Amino acid sequence: MSVVATVAGMPVLVGEVDAAEARLRGGPRAAALPAAGTSEGRQLRRWLTQLIVTGRVVAAEADARGLSERRAPGEAELLPDATARLELGSVAAAALADPRARALFAAVTAGVRVADEEIAAYHARNPLRFAPPCRDRHGWRAPPQAAPPLPDVRSAIADHLQGAARRRAFRAWLDARRAALVRLAPGYEHPGDPRQPDNTHRH
Repeated sequence: MSVVATVAGMPVLVGEVDAAEARLRGGPRAAALPAAGTSEGRQLRRWLTQLIVTGRVVAAEADARGLSERRAPGEAELLPDATARLELGSVAAAALADPRARALFAAVTAGVRVADEEIAAYHARNPLRFAPPCRDRHGWRAPPQAAPPLPDVRSAIADHLQGAARRRAFRAWLDARRAALVRLAPGYEHPGDPRQPDNTHRH
């Protein structure tokens, strides 16, 4: 059976990609998937390959650090909304469905801090971002009229900035570990690799 990638020298076989694709095509969202054998279908297989190799990297790193699932934060805590998923990227966001990946996220980003100056600067740039909603005389929600003072919204801004900073740190760390450990076979390059023929994203 052919090898589509290696992770720290260990092979990832094409059968694993086939099985992952078959699970998707047998699932409730099968109609939304691209047809097999098309450019988009090959891109789907590349994306599945990324999921598989990322899962292997996560498992190896979690084992090396002695991390378990028991103290992993919840997925909604790390990915509270669609913007957070976009910041992290689809592969890393999908990997966080695994509690070991979330435990690893917590360990890797434990030292990330946001300075008071960053919080104050964010509030100055976005004074209404965390203002409580107002109601007009008919009870409809209306835009806030005045910015709340910084002490009233400091913790909300800090949580917002800290979450974004942790996602950036984890993504950078994960990208570096994948670059060090993963080798992809021709035809299974990253979907966004401009050198592969099915990448249609151009600048």
